[in-house]
Amino acid sequence: MSYGAVQFLAYRTASQAIDALTKEQGLNVPGAAKSFVSGAIAGTAATTVTYPLDLLRTRFAAQGTERVYEGLLASVREITRNEGSTGFYRGLSAGVGQIVPYMGLFFALYEGLKPVMADVQLPLGSGDAVAGITASVMSKTAVFPLDTVRKRLQVQGPTRQKYVGGHKTPVYDQGVSGTIRTIVRREGSRGLYRGLGVSLIKAAPASAVTMWTYERALNVIRTLNEE
Repeated sequence: MSYGAVQFLAYRTASQAIDALTKEQGLNVPGAAKSFVSGAIAGTAATTVTYPLDLLRTRFAAQGTERVYEGLLASVREITRNEGSTGFYRGLSAGVGQIVPYMGLFFALYEGLKPVMADVQLPLGSGDAVAGITASVMSKTAVFPLDTVRKRLQVQGPTRQKYVGGHKTPVYDQGVSGTIRTIVRREGSRGLYRGLGVSLIKAAPASAVTMWTYERALNVIRTLNEE
């Protein structure tokens, strides 16, 4: 919820700021470029603001029968005590490095595909959902290796060996580029794409629902403002 709120607020704000700037300067910025920049700004803002929650989600998912954290508040206390405030941002550079091209491509593709898909008839409305699915699959596939790196870095730290398979997980302590080299050396280039299929199965319908709801919410707000 918090990620979506920050993301769409930043996207609309960035889009409006670019429109105002180009009008003031008399510039002609292509729609795809505006969508890419606005999406990149939105993704960066949302990822940075909500990253600690993303890290906690990954660590909770990696827990096995031996629980590392008893609950949300306990996890915050443990990470603060053992890793400091920077512990909540392990892998942030990979997260931002992934989200900038991902959200930039996603919104650029979505805005470009939306008019093309406008005539597609679905049970609940127009082709917004189809455009969202297509944009999500293409952009997610393009940047997936950085998503893999982000998750590997998130489970580093003093509790690394307590997660499922933790005793077999290499120590990644050389940043994003070092993690990529380690994965390729140990697992080959295909290791960077582990879980891509499952990720697309999740991302495609999620993007479809998100963009369909987003467009409907905007229409409702515009209608209320006109009244």
